[in-house]
Amino acid sequence: MVGRFDERFLEEIKSRLRPSDVIGRTVKLRKQGREYVGLSPFNKEKTPSFYVNDDKGQFFDFSSGKNGDLITFLQETERLSFAEAVERLAGEAGVALPEVDPRGAEQEKVRQGLAEWLELAAQWFEGELKRPAGREARAYLATRGLPDSEWGRFRLGFSPSSRTALKDYLVAKGARPGELIEAGLLIAPEDGGQPYDRFRDRIIFPILDARGRVISFGGRAMDPQARAKYLNGPETPVFHKGHQLYGLSEARKIIAAASGAETPPLVVVEGYMDVIACHRAGVPAVAAMGTALGEEQMEVLWRHHPEPTLCFDGDRAGRQAAARSMDRALPLLRAGRSFQFAIVEGGKDPDEVLREQGAPALKAQLSRTTPFAEALFIRERDAEPLDTPERKTALKVRLRKLAATIADPDLAGAYKEDLLGRFEELSPRREQPVYSPGAAGRALANHGWAKRKAALTGATPEAKDAAERMRHAPKALSAALAVAAVHDPGVLDDAIERVGSHGFGDARLDGLAHELVALRYEAEHLEFDAALRRLQARGFGPDDLARLERDASRAGVSAPFLDPTAARERTRDLWRQAFDLMLELESLERAVTVAVQDLARDGDSTTLNSLKSERDHLRKLLNSDWSNPEAAMAPVLPH
Repeated sequence: MVGRFDERFLEEIKSRLRPSDVIGRTVKLRKQGREYVGLSPFNKEKTPSFYVNDDKGQFFDFSSGKNGDLITFLQETERLSFAEAVERLAGEAGVALPEVDPRGAEQEKVRQGLAEWLELAAQWFEGELKRPAGREARAYLATRGLPDSEWGRFRLGFSPSSRTALKDYLVAKGARPGELIEAGLLIAPEDGGQPYDRFRDRIIFPILDARGRVISFGGRAMDPQARAKYLNGPETPVFHKGHQLYGLSEARKIIAAASGAETPPLVVVEGYMDVIACHRAGVPAVAAMGTALGEEQMEVLWRHHPEPTLCFDGDRAGRQAAARSMDRALPLLRAGRSFQFAIVEGGKDPDEVLREQGAPALKAQLSRTTPFAEALFIRERDAEPLDTPERKTALKVRLRKLAATIADPDLAGAYKEDLLGRFEELSPRREQPVYSPGAAGRALANHGWAKRKAALTGATPEAKDAAERMRHAPKALSAALAVAAVHDPGVLDDAIERVGSHGFGDARLDGLAHELVALRYEAEHLEFDAALRRLQARGFGPDDLARLERDASRAGVSAPFLDPTAARERTRDLWRQAFDLMLELESLERAVTVAVQDLARDGDSTTLNSLKSERDHLRKLLNSDWSNPEAAMAPVLPH
């Protein structure tokens, strides 16, 4: 948030304005491919080097190196303040300005004050790196292959070992120790002693926000025995670690400079030096500053690239960081918003690859990526040996659960299909015989079609309407199973994996089955009202439930688990029995189909007659009174 203008408000303004329209009022632009080009408004030139990209919402001026969005353009060309630029654009976009909050205005004033001390500290650190105190730090940077010509680009600095060097400098400039503590520059001892510098004897990496303003610092210890090799500034009014990404402002410049070309990959790496290495190689990169990538940081990444590349070290810590990022990202994935994964070769990090092999090698390695779904499958596959049926089944269960955590139902279904498809490839399938129905098979098929055609041809208009409604309505028992699961999601507990795989026995209810399974994974205890509210948020409302209940009423006495007067444990037990019967009936229907093909091939009807008898018995049972379901089910359920 900047003052009273939060990110959502700013994005609303930008979404309503095309940069080429606004900038085109003061700069003469002409279309060139996907961009607009014109003469620089910042320098006198004869050859156009000023580009505007509406898709990226950015301008980039090669002659001056300036770049940014519409707000930045107005600030640079008309010398407006940030607030003045926003107000001007809001008026053009027809977006009402938020009311001024006195408390918010006061907080913004405090943040502005802290930001000024942070900027002054950054300048002091930069100066210390070049002074005698920074001799060892300069030598270290040289060993890391970072020449002094690059220090200014990344605003690198050094903090001497003195306990109060920075404090003394800023206090002399008018700062109060309390302000410097609040900015994260000083540490206040718990015993009430005098505050002292947070960063001592460290190479300093300024942390900038997306607009390039200093908001905190990170420091690498020069002493190999230091308790913390890397130290980051604390949470402050201007720095929230979970919101920020190191290197984002420079990464945005690289992305904006990719004029006329495809958007380059946006890479997430682990360390400051890795970010710097990528930027020097022309690859936009950021880092999460020692923490696992959080949801808010992911949202920031997706605003700049649809599929950022996560590049973690190949060691145990790197694998764990990648795994945590996967788990946090899964619920947030949707079409056009995902991640890819890359691992640099030989157990090295990007900084080492740049130093030892050069920029082309680093770019090439970062371009070899693995899609999210494949990386997720590999993680689960390699979690434990798959040397027993139990472990293979456990893998299958985990894959289903992971797919169900994706909030987008369409993508969740696609992930489930993809992950289970990869699972099936682990074990080679036995070849299934391919049958060619002969004359007998064709006769059976033609006979069935003739009956259906005759029934439709002689139907009255009312009968045709009823047939059409029945064709689109789900099976009565399937509807009944689904209704019971909505009213009492706990019925799924002992069958959740099978419901996830088979639904309720009718493809028209697969979407609802998926949503109910996802809800059960999300919430351990979920009653009807809460379940219906969450289903309604996903597109299934009371009217849908009412229609489903009407379809379920056709199941009649074959759905005693819908009896509202029965005890919950009894209805749950009956529901599970009905579900098992439904699965058994599906299996028998498939077996009958295969037996019909066998009959067409070899003329032996023994198996077909036996299967039909068993299937018909099961159908009759599913339409019975279920006065003694356990006894009735005994002949057909597997033992």
